[in-house]
Amino acid sequence: MTSSMAASRLGFEPFASTSPTELRTNWTKDDVKAVIVAAYKQVFGNDHLMQSEHLTSAESLLHQGNISVRDFVRVLAQSELYRQKFFYSTPQVRFIELNYKHLLGRAPYDESEIAYHVNLYTQKGYEAEINSYIDSQEYQENFGESIVPYYRGFATQPGQKTVGFSRMFQIYRGYANSDRAQGKNKSAWLTQDLALNMATSVQTPTFGRELTGTVAGDRGQLYRVRVIQANRGKTPQIRRSMNEYLVSYDQLSSTLQRLNQRGSRVINISPA
Repeated sequence: MTSSMAASRLGFEPFASTSPTELRTNWTKDDVKAVIVAAYKQVFGNDHLMQSEHLTSAESLLHQGNISVRDFVRVLAQSELYRQKFFYSTPQVRFIELNYKHLLGRAPYDESEIAYHVNLYTQKGYEAEINSYIDSQEYQENFGESIVPYYRGFATQPGQKTVGFSRMFQIYRGYANSDRAQGKNKSAWLTQDLALNMATSVQTPTFGRELTGTVAGDRGQLYRVRVIQANRGKTPQIRRSMNEYLVSYDQLSSTLQRLNQRGSRVINISPA
């Protein structure tokens, strides 16, 4: 888990500080309304929907208790509206990335997951592709019949690969953004990293700053950098001098670059 400070800087604090939306026993009309709002927001990647675009028949069935939350999510993802927004004009790999994000709340872990869904769609079609997420054991274990899928890739949990954390941030660009407003919907985001089995650094949605260093992610943390000074003379240096620098997290990268340009050798970096 990340700290509340890290969650704030990385832009997912609203997800870290709220509980999943669930339709529990003895629900009220307001509970159903909350589920409907959360489901539209999650399944459609926070994209703005006109009232005329809402699937009123499915909403009515949910209000009457004739379908479960899982059924409602399935109807949204199988709808013509979802196809228009994320399927028809979107590359297949990007479409699969978004299905993982919208329906399982995480990013794909590796190339094998992408390959599986490419083959599934080719052999069995669109409906089978969508159902494969919603009918999966992973969906059942995390959301069951009554919980709206949510972004769970920000937290470490059983069965989740560590690389999923950094991959999640590559396809998540802030809670105020939408999957159709990111400007990159015409290409997949994870193709290179998945093909190389490589995890990239975690970055904030707005500033591109990485979350590294301490577990808490506190950018006020000071670091002690120990270096051996470079020998600028032409004669051998028998005794080398060691210097220490006390720098903040935000200054750490630039300090290391400056020392490297001077030819100094860093021998240790530790929290002050």
